[in-house]
Amino acid sequence: MAEEKPLRDRLIDAGVELVLSEGTSAVGLREIARRAGVSHGAPRRYFPTHHALLSAIAKRGFEDLAARFAAVTQPSAPPREQLRALGRAYVDHALEHRGMFELMFRHDLLDSERHDPSDRPRLREATLPVFGLLVDLVAHERPGPAPAVTAAALWSNLHGIAQLWAWGSLPLVVGDTDGRQLDRLLTAALDAHLGPVST
Repeated sequence: MAEEKPLRDRLIDAGVELVLSEGTSAVGLREIARRAGVSHGAPRRYFPTHHALLSAIAKRGFEDLAARFAAVTQPSAPPREQLRALGRAYVDHALEHRGMFELMFRHDLLDSERHDPSDRPRLREATLPVFGLLVDLVAHERPGPAPAVTAAALWSNLHGIAQLWAWGSLPLVVGDTDGRQLDRLLTAALDAHLGPVST
């Protein structure tokens, strides 16, 4: 018989399921406890605040995104091709997991250092390596000053594509009903921030 997960992991699992099915606004300690089959006070032993719980849930989202990035990364490929693959993985993750995507980047809600006084790993330990990968690839593709700024601008562009696509705005303006324009938008974002591919 499989060993039962620790209660903290079960509570996070319930939170992840709730975020994916109903969105961030539905996440509460009482509902998490109900879904995990424990008393409504049990989550407080592991998550002293609502923010701490949201941070733990968001960390799962970043772990999933990092796994997606690892699955599509071909270290032998040119940096620009790696960036294209990561950009598509990012947008796909956003479109497939909208509730989680919305939570992951709400650092106004997820300031785990301020809201969780424990010594558990901080959310930034999951988020910054994902961004660092973009910075490294941008630095290789476009050597020069401030690769982090260029990577942040590219990330903002990718995030906007994902959000506006999910809301239906981009499909409307580009006349797309089946997602065929997504790759063209990703190429345009890369060209805008890294310069066009030299021939």
